[in-house]
Amino acid sequence: MTWPRPAGLALLGIAVLMTAGAGWLLFRTPSDMIGAFAGLATLGLAMAALGVTIAFRVRANPVGPLLAWVGAIVVFLAARDVYYGRWLADPASVPLDSRVVAVLNESGWWLLAAVALLLLHFPDGSLPGKRWSFLPPLIVVLALAQQVFGATPREPFTEPMEGLAKPWGPPFDVVHVLSYVVNIGLILTLLAAGVSLVVRFRRSVGVGRAQLKWLAFAGLAATAYPVVCLAEIVVTGRSGVVATVFGVVTIIALFCSVGVAMLRHDLYDVDRVLADTISYTIVLLVLIGAYALSALTLGLIAGQDSPAAAAGATAVCAVLLTPVRRRLQREVDRRLFPRTRAALLAIEDLQHRVHTQAAQPEELEATLRTALRDTTVRVGLLFPASTGFVDAKGAPVTDTGLVPITLGGTQIGVLASSVTTPAVLRVVATAAASLVEVARLRGELATALREVEASRTRIIQAGDAERHRLERDLHDGAQQRLVSLGMAMRLAQRQLPTGSVDVHALLDQGVAELATAIAELRQIAHGLRPTSLDDGLHSALAALTNKLPVPVALEIMSEPLADDIAITAYFVAAEAITNAAKHAHASAITVRVTQQADEVNVWVKDDGCGGADPRGGSGLAGLADRVAALGGSLLLNSRPGGGTTIQAVLPCAS
Repeated sequence: MTWPRPAGLALLGIAVLMTAGAGWLLFRTPSDMIGAFAGLATLGLAMAALGVTIAFRVRANPVGPLLAWVGAIVVFLAARDVYYGRWLADPASVPLDSRVVAVLNESGWWLLAAVALLLLHFPDGSLPGKRWSFLPPLIVVLALAQQVFGATPREPFTEPMEGLAKPWGPPFDVVHVLSYVVNIGLILTLLAAGVSLVVRFRRSVGVGRAQLKWLAFAGLAATAYPVVCLAEIVVTGRSGVVATVFGVVTIIALFCSVGVAMLRHDLYDVDRVLADTISYTIVLLVLIGAYALSALTLGLIAGQDSPAAAAGATAVCAVLLTPVRRRLQREVDRRLFPRTRAALLAIEDLQHRVHTQAAQPEELEATLRTALRDTTVRVGLLFPASTGFVDAKGAPVTDTGLVPITLGGTQIGVLASSVTTPAVLRVVATAAASLVEVARLRGELATALREVEASRTRIIQAGDAERHRLERDLHDGAQQRLVSLGMAMRLAQRQLPTGSVDVHALLDQGVAELATAIAELRQIAHGLRPTSLDDGLHSALAALTNKLPVPVALEIMSEPLADDIAITAYFVAAEAITNAAKHAHASAITVRVTQQADEVNVWVKDDGCGGADPRGGSGLAGLADRVAALGGSLLLNSRPGGGTTIQAVLPCAS
């Protein structure tokens, strides 16, 4: 276990102990601080727990312990105020030395120091460069100096101990000046930590850049916190409600941003979130300004407290909302993530050119590569009969990190890239879904046409081969025997009057030849239509399988089938059984023929070696053509070592 893990666990344990102690004090004495303490303690414990989680999930990275440190300090500050409140309510109930109050007067600066260190080391745990190595120890030294100088302030202690007498009196002028120098130095180091994020962002790519974008929400707010505090001090004379609220919001934003960035940086499209946040923030400021200006102008005309002035100002804001938001959104999109914007515009342009027949939807991949400046972008299509994704040229798309493309809740393809983040790909996938669907349908149609053409060619070739076989079988077999028989009969006719021929022997020979010819003709006819089908499909398959060395279980429907359906079912089963017995070395075969509604299902399964390939000359391609000729479909499942299942679906009249 590396050092970040025990450090994070120790900080979480300290936060739990402080929460338990402060909670014990609160519940022993009624207090109006319960709500505030509960909220801050919950937030601090959650941050400490998240820091421990990051320390265990991301090894050798100080980001987790630093976040746990931030959470522990939040709990400490809340518990400190509870302790102070208990002492103010009943000084005799708990001990408190004014010197301790003085030492802890400026301990809140440690929270900013922890945030600054977190920003410096985010997200990989290292500094942006060697030139930044002086900054972490400087932050720690300045935080210590600030705490020391804060023990002798000229102004009262921070709330709620502003009325407590200072144990060491006011500081000397030199100390007072040095305290301001340290204060300004801390503010500058925190701003420098924010600048380090900008420097790191400009050098980063991929995951690191996405993580930094998530932290931008809280990091920029954290760097602005000291400025907000100083502004409130200048305006009101002290740091109060505004700084507190801004600080709590900053801590919550830090908690959420670091957690998402370190654990699930691809949870949402961070560019989209950033753009929407900036856009709506500016829109809100514009609307506030418009409302104030409209209310002031209409108030001068209709009266300061006139309902018409308020209604008019509201109407002005309502009219401005939509056009301002749209125009601002476009401008923010263009400036914040130009590549995503360029991809969306390129998709829109391609859709227009496809509509005007000036381009093809298969150009989507090349278009996205140009718009995103990413040559690794792949567009994969999912065809119904396919088990994987292929591009428009038929090449497989097997990259990792695939982003699904869906249309109507059904996946139709994927986007893949080793450079562009998944969040950006998801935005692009949504916009490109219609083009992918068109390309997929075109590809499916082209594949179907190629299969029809190939099937037609195979049918012609099979017909020619079958005709040649019949001609050869008839010529070499039955035809020769019949010719020989005719010649023998002619010879017997010519020599019968002379009595020199054994007529009985000649007739016996002719009858034998005739019987052999009839048998050969029946065998040839059996290849066209098995005569055993006259007794039904079950009898035909039983006659086919009763002499096989492999046991075959037959589950055949008893209802009669149309002749063309029965013939096709017979040949499907016969071919599958023959392949299983000869090539798959199966030990058991099951044949099932059922009818449901308007289709007949022929299902043949064996436990052989599997790996059947329709292109391997096994006769399966011919079966597919025979089934397709009836408008049916043939499905093959033959994993190597997992047996083979062949299913033919044959349409029939209901």
